[in-house]
Amino acid sequence: MEKQTLSIPNISCGHCVNSIKTELEELTGVTAVSGDPAAKTVSVEFGAPATLEKIRETLTEINYPAA
Repeated sequence: MEKQTLSIPNISCGHCVNSIKTELEELTGVTAVSGDPAAKTVSVEFGAPATLEKIRETLTEINYPAA
């Protein structure tokens, strides 16, 4: 299991975090997602078959690209 914290510059509120959480939790292998709109970060816990690359791709697809 791996945990990564990503900087997401265009997070502005809890709704943004919920949108990200909903999308990332659909990826097989993602076990937990939490976010902090004040710090503009999202933490993701994941294992195979999820990868950091796939998580970053998903964030870009939903218009919340990681910095």
